[in-house]
Amino acid sequence: MIHLDSSFLIDLSRETTAERLGSVFDFIESLGPNEILCVSVHVVCELRAGAEMARRPLQEHELLDELLSGLLVTYPDDRSAPLFGRLRAATSRRGRPVAAMDLLIATAALLDDAPLVTRNVKGFSRVPGLRVLKY
Repeated sequence: MIHLDSSFLIDLSRETTAERLGSVFDFIESLGPNEILCVSVHVVCELRAGAEMARRPLQEHELLDELLSGLLVTYPDDRSAPLFGRLRAATSRRGRPVAAMDLLIATAALLDDAPLVTRNVKGFSRVPGLRVLKY
């Protein structure tokens, strides 16, 4: 299982729309045929907010529906809040806090013992124990 960050899906959408394959498609091509790609509901929230702020929100939501149709969406459970709290405290104590939404995304990946694929390596690398993959 591999978790995808919103940056990955935004870049995937851009590459698809521009019909210019790049690093996102290269990453996808490198995966095994049985790899499960997923996103946390927090990534979906970020993407839905972006769609709402677009010039044509309905069209953006339709594109987003298509993009998400092939992915597993994960949801928080009773383990999420305690882990989030520990991670928030750990990053704050180190003087390197992580934005709340990014920390929620990281928490989901950690709970699934999955790496997170992102363009934001610098930000996510501050999360203890998170395996970060750049594309």
